[in-house]
Amino acid sequence: MLKKNKWTLLFTFLSIAFIIAMALSDSLFVWAFERHHNVLSWYIRPLFMMPFCFFAYRRNGAGIAVTIFLLLTSMFWFPKPETTSETVAAFLAMEQQYLTAHWSLSKIAVSMLVPITMSALAYAFWQRSLKIGLVIVVLIAFLKILWSVVEGGNSGLSILVPALLGLGICIIAILIFIKFQRRNDDKATH
Repeated sequence: MLKKNKWTLLFTFLSIAFIIAMALSDSLFVWAFERHHNVLSWYIRPLFMMPFCFFAYRRNGAGIAVTIFLLLTSMFWFPKPETTSETVAAFLAMEQQYLTAHWSLSKIAVSMLVPITMSALAYAFWQRSLKIGLVIVVLIAFLKILWSVVEGGNSGLSILVPALLGLGICIIAILIFIKFQRRNDDKATH
C-alpha cells in the first residue's frame, strides 16, 4: 500500500511540476507546442481515457497518476512535423494564445471543467458505476469539441476526427469491459 502511495505522490508531483514548468518556461512551452503540431499526439491523447477508467475501476491511484502524467506529456512525444495544415496551426495558435493570455474568473471557471470532469469520471469508475462513467466520457469529449469550436472557430473543427475516433474506441472498450464484468458477475452468482 505504501509503495503504491509513493508512486501516486511521485507522479502527482511530476504532473504538477510539468504544468508549472510549462507556465513558467516560454522555451519549454514553445518546444512542446511545436511537437504538438504532430497530429499523432492528437490521436493518442483521447486513448488515455481507457487506462484512466481502468485504473479508477481498479481503485489504483498510482495508475491514475501515471496515466495523467503520460497524458500531459504526450503532447511532445512525437517529433515536430515538417509541415502542418493551416487549420491545425491556427487551432494550436489559438490554444497557445488562450493559455498565455490574461486569466479571468470565467476562463478559470471554464478551465476548472477539466479537473472536475476527470474527477467525476474517476469517481464513477471507482464506484463501479460503468454506465455513468460512459456518459461522463462522452460528456468530456463533447465539451472538448464544443470548447474547441467556440474558441477556435473553424480551426476548432480540426480536432473532430481525433476526438470522435478516440471517443469511439473508448466507448467500444468500455462496452466490452461492461459485458466482460457482467459475464464475470453472472458466473460468480451461479
